[in-house]
Amino acid sequence: MVTIGSAMSSEKAVSRSRAVPSSRLARMGRMGGLATGLAGGVAVGGARALVRGERPRLDKLLLTPGNLTRVADKLADMRGAAMKMGQLLSMETGDMLPPELADILARLRQDAHFMPPKQLKTVLETAYGAQFRRKFRGFDTTPLAAASIGQVHRATAADGQSLAIKLQYPGVRDAIDSDLDNVAALIRWSGLMPEGLDMGPLLAEARRQLHEEADYDREGYYLARFRALLTDDDRFAVPAHRPDLSGPDALAMSFEAAEPIETLAHAPKPMRDHVISALIELTLRELFEFRLMQTDPNFANYRWRPETGQVVLLDFGASREISAEVAEGHRDLMIAGVHRDRNATMTALERLNFIKPDLADHHRDTILDMAEIGFDSMSAPFEFEGNDLADKMRRRGMEIGTERELWHIPPAETLFLQRKMGGLYLLGTRIGARVDLPALMSRYM
Repeated sequence: MVTIGSAMSSEKAVSRSRAVPSSRLARMGRMGGLATGLAGGVAVGGARALVRGERPRLDKLLLTPGNLTRVADKLADMRGAAMKMGQLLSMETGDMLPPELADILARLRQDAHFMPPKQLKTVLETAYGAQFRRKFRGFDTTPLAAASIGQVHRATAADGQSLAIKLQYPGVRDAIDSDLDNVAALIRWSGLMPEGLDMGPLLAEARRQLHEEADYDREGYYLARFRALLTDDDRFAVPAHRPDLSGPDALAMSFEAAEPIETLAHAPKPMRDHVISALIELTLRELFEFRLMQTDPNFANYRWRPETGQVVLLDFGASREISAEVAEGHRDLMIAGVHRDRNATMTALERLNFIKPDLADHHRDTILDMAEIGFDSMSAPFEFEGNDLADKMRRRGMEIGTERELWHIPPAETLFLQRKMGGLYLLGTRIGARVDLPALMSRYM
């Protein structure tokens, strides 16, 4: 008989659990309630401004701590497309958002609430049938992690294998399109996004990404592909897929014991350098050799084993095939940047559609100056700890954000490559590693 257990105290588990609204009507109701709450906050704030003899401004009334907290909490409660849209907005347009909004949306990149026991039981019955207990010797009801699409549980299969099982939140897959439409309408109504920034490409990409991440058969396929691609590289471990215990609402894989990647920061310097170098080299292999990349740089997708330095790779729902055109375009960009060839750099940026066509010369110079800041870091072994590259890039990005002619969201492939590389930079900075970037890049130039 299966043992249902929990590693977390019942009091703490209850405080972190919250039911996911599973029907479209319930999810629309949550969004409607959020809009009503925001409108009420605006009305009260506007009345107070009038009493003070001030002319109310909609953007100032919306960008209050109360309203921003209300937005972030509601999106986190809904999970699914609503939470993912907040994540994308905070990561892809952060330099153009008001700081208050960027800070609040950044909270959506943290762990979500998880399902309460009753809802979890319903999900297990949907995935495995009413007799789901017969498939397991044990199942920990408190998840290892909870995110926007689903949550992960530790379990032991009937045959004794230790497993990690990802369970999808109920109703999330069917509500993706309506959720995105509702969130986009709310954002447009609120005026929180910069006027003139075309959200269309971002919405289309969020829609595609969410449908792909909600397809657990697809993720199982890429999990197996990455395991095969890296089978001879002992620096990495990829879980083994269990298709017999997987389906539309559940993805089962071998459990791989490891520590959170953030704990690497306390390891000896050579170990830190080894792990971050391995991850950067893997990204280059994904781009130029595999033409297949896991594009989500969330720290939770990487774990490590202190005794060996081996990195455990997790979560392949955001895996993307890389076209030859995009791969070669980035190779050209890398070569041009390393050789400080501004004309070739601009040609490569245009080819990749990083920038709008027909930009004025002074705007092109602004973009090239920012690119050179990044390429300067690649001319010698790079010390992440204490480096001010991020501050320089952020300041330049905020300057660009004030120029409406430069507002542009690149194509999906380029956008997610950029996100992956940016995520690795943040990880290297958090860990405090030193990486010989010229040596790694030279293999692909």
